[in-house]
Amino acid sequence: MHRSLTRTPLRLIADSFFKSKAHGKRRRNVAERMESSLTSATSGGDTGNNPFGLKGESVTGSTQVQIVNALRSGRRERASAMLSNLCYGNYLLKANDFVYILDYCARSPDPLFVLETWKFMEEKGIVMNKRCYMSITRALSKGGYLDEAFNWLAFLGDDHQKCPVLPMCNIFLNGCGQMQRLDHANYCLDLMEHQLTGKSEVTYWELLKLAVWQQSLSTVHEIWKECTKYYNPSIILLRKFIWSYTRLRDLASAYKVLQYMVALAFKRSDFVNTSAEGKFRSSRLDIPIPSNIELAIENTMEKSPFLTLSSLEDYLPKMETDTRSKNIDIAKPDSAGLSLTRKYIDSMRVMKVLRWSFSDVIHACAQSRNSELAEQLFLQMHDLGLQPSEHTYDGFIKALVSGRGVTDGMEVVKTMEKSNLKPYNATLATLSIGCSKNLELDLAETFLDQIVESSYAHPFNELLAACDVMDEPERAVRVLAKMKHLKLKLDIRTYELLFSLFGNVNAPYEKGNMLSMVDVAKRINAIETDMLKNGVQHSHLSMVNLLKALGTEGMIRELIQYLHVAENLFCHANTSPGTAIYNTVLHSLVEANESHMAIEVFRNMKLCGLPPDAATYNIMIDCCSITRCFRSALALVSMMLRDGFCPQICTYTALIKILLANEDFSEALNLLDQAHYEGIQSDVLLINTFLEEAYLKGRIDMMESIVERMHQEKIQPDPSTCHYVFSAYVDRGFHSTAMEALQVLSMRMISEESTLIEKRAEFEDDFVYNEDLETESRILKLFKGSEQNLAAALLNLRWCAIVGYSISWLPNESAWAKRLNSSYGPRKAS
Repeated sequence: MHRSLTRTPLRLIADSFFKSKAHGKRRRNVAERMESSLTSATSGGDTGNNPFGLKGESVTGSTQVQIVNALRSGRRERASAMLSNLCYGNYLLKANDFVYILDYCARSPDPLFVLETWKFMEEKGIVMNKRCYMSITRALSKGGYLDEAFNWLAFLGDDHQKCPVLPMCNIFLNGCGQMQRLDHANYCLDLMEHQLTGKSEVTYWELLKLAVWQQSLSTVHEIWKECTKYYNPSIILLRKFIWSYTRLRDLASAYKVLQYMVALAFKRSDFVNTSAEGKFRSSRLDIPIPSNIELAIENTMEKSPFLTLSSLEDYLPKMETDTRSKNIDIAKPDSAGLSLTRKYIDSMRVMKVLRWSFSDVIHACAQSRNSELAEQLFLQMHDLGLQPSEHTYDGFIKALVSGRGVTDGMEVVKTMEKSNLKPYNATLATLSIGCSKNLELDLAETFLDQIVESSYAHPFNELLAACDVMDEPERAVRVLAKMKHLKLKLDIRTYELLFSLFGNVNAPYEKGNMLSMVDVAKRINAIETDMLKNGVQHSHLSMVNLLKALGTEGMIRELIQYLHVAENLFCHANTSPGTAIYNTVLHSLVEANESHMAIEVFRNMKLCGLPPDAATYNIMIDCCSITRCFRSALALVSMMLRDGFCPQICTYTALIKILLANEDFSEALNLLDQAHYEGIQSDVLLINTFLEEAYLKGRIDMMESIVERMHQEKIQPDPSTCHYVFSAYVDRGFHSTAMEALQVLSMRMISEESTLIEKRAEFEDDFVYNEDLETESRILKLFKGSEQNLAAALLNLRWCAIVGYSISWLPNESAWAKRLNSSYGPRKAS
């Protein structure tokens, strides 16, 4: 609405010119005035390098400044009034009396006022100069008034020898790129072809930007073919092709153009100048010259999957010594390569442009995880005397971390520090992310602490995720404080992790109680309040983590309340709550033995048309173990098969759990055999299901049979296995057998016998027999380091040693293990 209102005055102004009955006469008058303006510009009528374009006309110059100041302060009516007074005053006006106004309108941009100014100039018959034409075109194009700008170009272009049509077309194409209007760019190209204006390097650059915006790699290749047909591309234009290829992830083409760019810098005198705006540009005239080179750009690396520098042997200077092996830096005044530098690269600007392009390609290597090519380019920069910048190091470190790991990246950081270069915040973030993924939390936090500012929460989220895996909420609090200090806006990923990290208090080590439930409610409320303050809506995962937190604390009433919240939230967003949310609720209800409530939620899920998945069916089959209804479990298996889901090990575990609860041991063993025949490998959870029931029922025979079966199938015990077996013997009074079984299972829990023998001395000296008071603390560190089985096994063995039992590191030689193998192991055929 606002845009259409602002366009109305411009339409009226444009129509008053382009649709006038006197249009033809005006065109002749304008052509005459353009011819006169070129003569005036040649004789010094142009303002040259004067930034204000005033050139000594004190009265009109002062008025121009006042008009521009009025426009800057938003007083457009006053600016229009002063412009009218200037035009209708007693002044002999020329183009220079308006250039400052037009320049301001071009920079702002202000297409409305530029046409208002142009209208007055037309009425006064003022001859425009090149600067006026360019400013008007830039104001219209940058302001988004591409229709009007195109009409202006079409009108002026019929006599393109009288005004700079090609530069104005380039300005128009730049506006098309900023407005992302491909159709207008095509109109302009058609006009240029019709008027035979040709193309300059600036034209190709504007077309490249449009192609990159389109994500059209084929268009960039076509531009390259056309450009090299009519040009020997300058170093500046080659850099822009490299930029385009790297943005479109064509690493092969970017690499080849880069190597040609290096050869060009050494073989030809293509120097780089600096424009008035401080931008680099080629020193040679921008005249199309047919290319005498053929540089084919391939889309893939099929012919040469790994590019080398050998292709440059015909281009690069022949060095008497290998600069890399002798560690010679040819960029330093006292190095052996100084004469080569002066001979082939006589401008530091060329060096800087080369370094920029190397950096672009190295960053593309990081995106493609091509650490080998990145290292090759980095070494080539050294050979050429190109000092890597912080930006170059940033891309190189990212490539190394993605391809090889954090260690190589940290070595490069040390090299940077020796060169007194400070890593970017983005570089530190990359290293921190790598450390977080490796669960090296101390290093990850150290790198994050060095970040002084950041606009991205991703590296902090990665460390929060690692804290969640390693169960370190205290560290997560520090990370969150760092994010607040940097004034980072938390995103939905952050909140997903916060619910997982802080959503529960006692779980999983203790059951929830009244105090922990109150604490959980406060934490969830605090997180949701912060989400509301930052305008962040729940995602499926954040809701899943919240529901999981409530379930693990046993907060069933709140669990059902938030399920309804999730249903309302996602239904209003025209998306379903998702099977994962229902599965989370169902799992928590089954864990809490709320079978009737679980059945009700399952029915509602089906009524809503949300299809259950394999996890849903397995949860509901496990629910049948609460009611001990094997028939219902089989019905669910039938539904599961009809929906295309095959039974898994967890399915058999749930079914066997029901049979064992009904003391149908023989049928449970038959079901275990059936799973084995169907190629489903048993796991420790399934085995522990048997052992738990055997322990509760006092069935030592069944327990020993399952333990031997476990050993034959090479299933490693876990702490629960040790608990059930040890407790079963102790309850029957077999204390010596209990200690012997504990030792054997603990040994098997560590690893195979060969590894035990190798590490026997280490285990005995450091953990089992060590009298240091800190020994248990060191074992607990193993537990926190996700080596729970090893930690539990070492604690068991240390306890056995403390109470006076000798430790044997050959578990299969134990009398208990031999008896089980003799009684329940595989028998030879008679």
